[in-house]
Amino acid sequence: MEKPQKMPKVAKVKNKAPAEIQITAEQLLREAKERDLEIVPPPPKQKISDPEELADYQHRKRRAFEDNIRKNRSVISNWIKYAQWEESQKEIPRARSIYERALDVDHRNITLWLKYTEVEMRNRQVNHARNLWDRAVTILPRANQFWYKYTYMEEMLGNIAGARQVFERWMEWEPDEQAWLTYIKFELRYKEIDRARHIYDRFVMVHPDVNNWLKYSRFEEQHGFISSARKVYERAVEFFGEETLDERLFIGFARFEE
Repeated sequence: MEKPQKMPKVAKVKNKAPAEIQITAEQLLREAKERDLEIVPPPPKQKISDPEELADYQHRKRRAFEDNIRKNRSVISNWIKYAQWEESQKEIPRARSIYERALDVDHRNITLWLKYTEVEMRNRQVNHARNLWDRAVTILPRANQFWYKYTYMEEMLGNIAGARQVFERWMEWEPDEQAWLTYIKFELRYKEIDRARHIYDRFVMVHPDVNNWLKYSRFEEQHGFISSARKVYERAVEFFGEETLDERLFIGFARFEE
């Protein structure tokens, strides 16, 4: 004879009415802060003064970093952390070696090049930094931030001729408008008006937007080259053709001739 099956117990429905005392978001935040205050702060960091103890500490850290890299070589952040730690230990040659190994893994990683070069610049290793920028722009010539930082470094070092050479290499790749305007501003900082004019002349050929022609003509006018400014307008009209002449160019030319 079969035993009667037991019916499952019906779960009691909890009281769904709102609690008498509602906890506000402010109260939760206040309680969280109070809990934070109860946390015992970590002990102060101790400096390692014993050479043997320091060597042991460095050995353990390096082994841990190497293990992380071995597990996943493609995680570039592991390489960067390792190199940064070596730099913190004043071990610049070791940091350099780690960055070189990382570049063997991913030589097109922009962050890697930037971090590597920052180490050399922070430690005033100018020739190393220059060599790195040169390698970076050769491998990734479309990464504008490399060119910006490279030219800036040379200018800050007072190597104006060197900065100009870097700008010229950059312009060969026909970069965006801002790059050309940055080059022009660079020359103007050193009162090289004629050089800036020649750059403008090349600029409007690479980026023949009406606004750029107008900038070029205004530049000529502002620096007293009135006949040259007129020629720029005339060249622009010829370039675009009367049938497709932009109204802005027509207005600018008319204003100039007033």
